Amino acid sequence: MSVSEILFYAFSAVLVVAALGVITARNPVYAALFLVLAFLNSAVLWLLMEAEFLAIVLVLVYVGAVMVLFLFVVMMLDVNLSQLREGFTRYAPLGLLIAGIVVFEITSVVYVKSLGNTREVPAAAATGSNTQALGELLYTKYLYPFELASVLLLVAIVAAIVLTMRHRVGLKAQDVAGQVAVRAKDRIRLVKMKSEPSA
Repeated sequence: MSVSEILFYAFSAVLVVAALGVITARNPVYAALFLVLAFLNSAVLWLLMEAEFLAIVLVLVYVGAVMVLFLFVVMMLDVNLSQLREGFTRYAPLGLLIAGIVVFEITSVVYVKSLGNTREVPAAAATGSNTQALGELLYTKYLYPFELASVLLLVAIVAAIVLTMRHRVGLKAQDVAGQVAVRAKDRIRLVKMKSEPSA
């Protein structure tokens, strides 16, 4: 067994444990941290498969941006943990059904791959890298889906901010309309007092 295979199985085991921690953690913050660990191990697996661009994007975009945003939303929202635990048993059969379907699909793909490749995959150009090939496809053939994904991420960020700034007791929000409409005579009062002689 080569060194790359040992590393692959080791990081895959950590990835499976982290994925189990995501779905079994009772605290949403712990689940998010387990998801960060899963993303980092996935990035290492991409590196082992010589897909450097995908590994860097996984770390920068998902771990560095999306997960940080997710953690902020989880910590700012009033998440009722007891209500989440009550709904777990109600949705458990549906979750088990979906998990079984996913396991069946993954097993089918692995089985078909073990039979041998039925289709030739075009190799990358000798002068370029996989990052260059992905960049050319991303900004030529798939430009509109790429722009659409950026717009969806922007909408998600705005929605997260709106959720955290909703009206609740003790929330200090900025009233821009009230600040613009204020007048000086409503805020400043001049009081004339007689001077008192010093003792």
